[in-house]
Amino acid sequence: MTLLPALIDSGSRTPGCRSAVLRLLLLFGLVGGIAVRVVGDDGPAKSLPLPGEDFTVAGHQAFLIRPPVGTPATGGWVWYTPTLPSLPGPEERWMFERFLAAGLCIAGVDAGESYGSPDGNRVFDAFLAEVRANRGLLDRPVFLARSRGGLMALSWAAAHPSKVAGIAGIYPVCDLTSYPGLEKAAPAFHLEPSELARRLGEFNPVERLAPLAKARVPLYLLHGTVDTLVPLERNSGVVHIRYAALHGSVTLHVAPGQGHSMWNGYFECQRLVDFVILTAGERGR
Repeated sequence: MTLLPALIDSGSRTPGCRSAVLRLLLLFGLVGGIAVRVVGDDGPAKSLPLPGEDFTVAGHQAFLIRPPVGTPATGGWVWYTPTLPSLPGPEERWMFERFLAAGLCIAGVDAGESYGSPDGNRVFDAFLAEVRANRGLLDRPVFLARSRGGLMALSWAAAHPSKVAGIAGIYPVCDLTSYPGLEKAAPAFHLEPSELARRLGEFNPVERLAPLAKARVPLYLLHGTVDTLVPLERNSGVVHIRYAALHGSVTLHVAPGQGHSMWNGYFECQRLVDFVILTAGERGR
């Protein structure tokens, strides 16, 4: 679907046996379907929009979708966040198909409602170590951050800028005070709201952009003008202004008249897909 926004630029017998068999079938492209549930050894299987594998990392559910057999592998991959019980969802299928066709893997881990907290970041650390050591992925993914996944991606990336190729966001949350608010976010940080407020410079993504700009991590932000849940101005808008001031490469793609919704234009945006594929190819190795 074509967008009409402005662009602002600056720069399977026993459970274990069934699981193993299904994973082999998936690896060789013999299982298809819109939603594939791979039987996991450690808990309920995860429903995915395309064939893939689910596994656990430090007790947290994770997934990995590989390109079809015969697709030239690029070595790059997309780190989707937030991986929650219902995410990624069917709306991501269009994008995922294009990433896979370009030779990119797609993976993610459920860190819970961590809001970019140190606990969530440690889950991300364990996940990256696992996929590097045992699943052949590289250090420098491109994040695809949807909504509150923005807090998770930006927070982890700020602490590990050299391990990130780029960040793409679909109405990403960038400011804890905007969403979920300090009262709701504080328990994830094991702090009282007042203490979290005093330490926003340490934890809030909008205050932690300098390491990313210094590492020349490019950003692509897609956001609607009438988003009342995650307002444009307090999230992608302020990140655009501050990142540009830091001489970082950032594109703010504004969708006029769109809110925090399931509008197809958010999930069938060729410009976002092109950014992810190009960035993974140029920087994700």
